[in-house]
Amino acid sequence: MDIKQSDQNNLIEIIKLSGVLGVFLVGMIGFYYLESGLYSAILLLISFILGILLLFQTERGRLLKSFIEGSRVELRKVVWPTREETIQTTIMVLIFAMIMGIFFWLLDMFLLWLTRFLTGQGV
Repeated sequence: MDIKQSDQNNLIEIIKLSGVLGVFLVGMIGFYYLESGLYSAILLLISFILGILLLFQTERGRLLKSFIEGSRVELRKVVWPTREETIQTTIMVLIFAMIMGIFFWLLDMFLLWLTRFLTGQGV
């Protein structure tokens, strides 16, 4: 009996996910089919909202919703840098990038000189 119930649940999930895909496709096709920008945007928005609501009715959608909620909890735990720390780090990265750029430019010039010297083209 459990196998039949599981098969039936899987079939219902597949039908729901197919419905989600169908709603998204109708919205996208309607967006490009309708000539009015307002109506096509409204259709796309409504189909997107309906698709998301239908998606959250599936098992995968509930797992996705749980994952998103967990991510939001973890995001609140992050300690973000202050504006001063961000500016200082950005300045240090820019200075380091400039120093490395100059270093590689000088290295390139040296290797070009060495190549010309060894091949006799620079003499």
